[in-house]
Amino acid sequence: MPTHPTPAESPLDPTALARFGRLELIARLVVEGVMSGLHRSPFKGFSVEFAEHRQYGPGDEIRHIDWRAFGKTDRYFVKEYEEETNLKAYLVVDSSGSMGYAGRTHSKFEHARRLAASLAYLMISQRDAVGLITFDDDVRAMIPPRTAAGHFSVLCKALEDTKTGGETPLSKILHALAERIRRRGLVVILSDGFDQVDALTASLRHLRHRRHEVLFLHTIAPEEEEFPFRRAARFRNLERLDHQLRIDPLALRAAYLERFETFCRTVKEQVQAMGADYHRASTAEPIETTLLNYLSTRAGRGG
Repeated sequence: MPTHPTPAESPLDPTALARFGRLELIARLVVEGVMSGLHRSPFKGFSVEFAEHRQYGPGDEIRHIDWRAFGKTDRYFVKEYEEETNLKAYLVVDSSGSMGYAGRTHSKFEHARRLAASLAYLMISQRDAVGLITFDDDVRAMIPPRTAAGHFSVLCKALEDTKTGGETPLSKILHALAERIRRRGLVVILSDGFDQVDALTASLRHLRHRRHEVLFLHTIAPEEEEFPFRRAARFRNLERLDHQLRIDPLALRAAYLERFETFCRTVKEQVQAMGADYHRASTAEPIETTLLNYLSTRAGRGG
């Protein structure tokens, strides 16, 4: 029985490529497929916090209290201005060496940037402002959130120009971003998350403390989940190319799988415990499937 190619795998129209560029076209095709499977705006829930009024809370300035609303309800509400009612999203894409791994699928970095481009197109289409941050051992690009015409092309160009680089503690980068991103918004992290779990958890909590909404898209290759290797081989550290080990995969497989699954489960539990979102994004899964599954889950719980 013939199968139909997924949007991300479909032959790309040369005319469309000339107009949009490869990554832009992939994102547009992916989002068209995703939106046909959803019944309502999938990111509507992200904007709920940025309503015209919200209840006064610790840390809010008294000068922002709407006294007219207080007179009617006998409750304190804070006024938020029009520009604050739109979502500001920050796509944080890991381009460290480990993200360059590619087994039987495209690399984790390629998967992450296709996901990032698709999310950017989806949110910009809804008039939300989207920015981009790429990093390896340091922040390499930091493009502020905008909704202006042509901004999607700017983001895609930056993603296409990004190459995988050196090693980094992810937690160090996220702590720095928590200090640099002043306006609260949605922070989407696309990374394999390879770091000490406690350090990673602390950095994510730092973002939450700054009142950002956080989505962790855990970008993983199927070989990392399955460890299918059978023959003795030399394994190379993609973040430190001079670091290599010759090992017998069969002797290590059981211990590796247990540790890897424990790592992923612990990260997921810690992320969800702080009120953030976690979704595993395997490179073996089509981009639109990953997005549709996540967004459908979010829509099902009311955004």
